[in-house]
Amino acid sequence: MPSPFPGMNPYLERHNMWADFHDAYLVELRNALIRLVRPNYIVKIEEYIYLHEIDDEDGHRQRVGRPDVGVMANRASSAAEAIAVMEGPAAVETPPEVELFRISYLEVRDRDDRTLVTAIELLSPSNKTNGEDREQHQFKWRRLLASPANLVEIDLLRGGERMPWVDLPACDYCVAVSRRISRPRVAFWPIALRDRLPVIPIPLRPGEPEPTLDLQALLHKVYDDAGYADYIYRALPEPRLPPPDDAWAADIARAATAPAPRP
Repeated sequence: MPSPFPGMNPYLERHNMWADFHDAYLVELRNALIRLVRPNYIVKIEEYIYLHEIDDEDGHRQRVGRPDVGVMANRASSAAEAIAVMEGPAAVETPPEVELFRISYLEVRDRDDRTLVTAIELLSPSNKTNGEDREQHQFKWRRLLASPANLVEIDLLRGGERMPWVDLPACDYCVAVSRRISRPRVAFWPIALRDRLPVIPIPLRPGEPEPTLDLQALLHKVYDDAGYADYIYRALPEPRLPPPDDAWAADIARAATAPAPRP
């Protein structure tokens, strides 16, 4: 059955839900788009990879990029001792421990020359939280906007800071479509919590028809296929909703989890 919410489901924004929804939704976007653009284009899932060095003993985040190994050896007090030291192995340290953090996105590329035509981003919390990951993402974002490629950005998270589009209207969620031929003008869909997610165009080469994706229909499919109704309503939405919306969402969640009436 579809999601009971008319638009974005705020229970999917929780930190322990988002990664699963993000990846599943991106796969549905890709599958739907492939059917619309083949055979002239290919649609691939790619990844940004961020390296996080594990915190040190004092709890401070360390920066990645130091030398891979450090060599430690005692100074010899004589030539004879030096020869003895060199005959044995030196002591080295392992590289700093790091963790890989991956964020997937879509690329639409020309089938023949593999030129990037359109990038499609579904934002994650790290893209919207001040820090090194956001800085890296903004660098890639600005590089895309300076390239010949189109950019489609889908933001289904209420928390965090939006990307620095100019003159943004107030909204809970949003979609931006930046066509290369229209920059700096950007098509922008501000979306309120109770709004249906829009049907958006996916720009390709200039002059070509633009296929459309129904973001709401795709959300319903992911919600149903993943069986989210069985468990996502056992905790409150994150971030918390303002009181009127909080009561509204709680009513919908209770109705979605109520036992079916017996025949």
